[in-house]
Amino acid sequence: MKERIHTKFKELFGDGGRIFASAGRINLIGEHTDYNGGYVFPGAIDKGIMAEIKPNGKDKVRAFSLDYNAECVFGLNEEDKPEELWARYIFGVCRETIKRGGTVKGFDCVFAGDVPLGAGLSSSAALESCFAFAINELYQNGIDKFELAKIGQSTEHNYCGVKCGIMDQFASLFGKKDHLILLNTKTLEHKYYPFNPVGYKLVLIDSKVKHELASSAYNKRRASCENAAKAISKNHPEVEFLSDAKRIWLEEVKGQIPAEDFLRAQYVIGEMQRVLDVCDALERGDYETVGEMMYQTHFGLSHLYEVSCEELDFLNKLARKMDVCGSRVMGGGFGGCTINLVKDELYQPFIDAAKKEYAAKFGHEPMVYDVVVSDGAREIK
Repeated sequence: MKERIHTKFKELFGDGGRIFASAGRINLIGEHTDYNGGYVFPGAIDKGIMAEIKPNGKDKVRAFSLDYNAECVFGLNEEDKPEELWARYIFGVCRETIKRGGTVKGFDCVFAGDVPLGAGLSSSAALESCFAFAINELYQNGIDKFELAKIGQSTEHNYCGVKCGIMDQFASLFGKKDHLILLNTKTLEHKYYPFNPVGYKLVLIDSKVKHELASSAYNKRRASCENAAKAISKNHPEVEFLSDAKRIWLEEVKGQIPAEDFLRAQYVIGEMQRVLDVCDALERGDYETVGEMMYQTHFGLSHLYEVSCEELDFLNKLARKMDVCGSRVMGGGFGGCTINLVKDELYQPFIDAAKKEYAAKFGHEPMVYDVVVSDGAREIK
């Protein structure tokens, strides 16, 4: 990928560029908790976005996407927002950096990625984080990584229509090889946990059903959670997010909020505890408990949060039937992948069965991605 990017960059813009990369992410557990001020447990992976960038001395950005085989040229003022969604991520990062007092001038860039699109591995956060990190380095703005993550999040909110939490951008920037990150999304306190599950593999099974997080379904669930938190806070003023609430406090307002909002909040409060239970289990080397928590999360996402789908439920049930240690839908939902914790001896039989039985049911094989937990945003010398 680096060579392809450099070849195209040289063709379009000549020599002298610097190369930066940032990562997609997995999340072992803690789904839809980040915008509720809760805990998440992600890690960066060895698939991401790479870009070669060079200041051009103009007031325009000239961006070329290898994956779309398309170029977009745009200015750096608010009215210059491009039509193309992929370019809007780069434009948004530029604008959010400028809003924070950072310097951004015209630059040329060529970028590409190997994060499977629509698989729930957060290709958008990898793109935002790559450019936020690169611009910060190019113009020596001195913005810390916490704020770079917020630049990516604000880009999603203000330029791409997704009211996402901070997890994806945080993992993409702070990722560390062979470690997962316990992140408190309310305070941004975080702790690295070594993750080297000897005797097990992490594998993603991609349903090839594409989800669109900008859809109203995602934002509607966030609104449900905020509504439940607001109702609880009338009795318990200390509750700002659902992460501050106890299950018994949710029960107090059951009759005061829509049944749908109650179910969404019920899932989120349960998921907060599962993240901590998984951390404790990992410290004991207890992967069976880790796996069981993953199954519980899938049940909640399917039946309470309702962001699963027939294809993902099928893959989850197949994993349970084959004694796979743990399995759940990962990411925003509405398609994408299941993440599976599989004993080494079950790995190949599970993959073979998933391909065969899924194809028989849905007419096409799923994709399979082995997961390597890797470093986050960086310059490639």
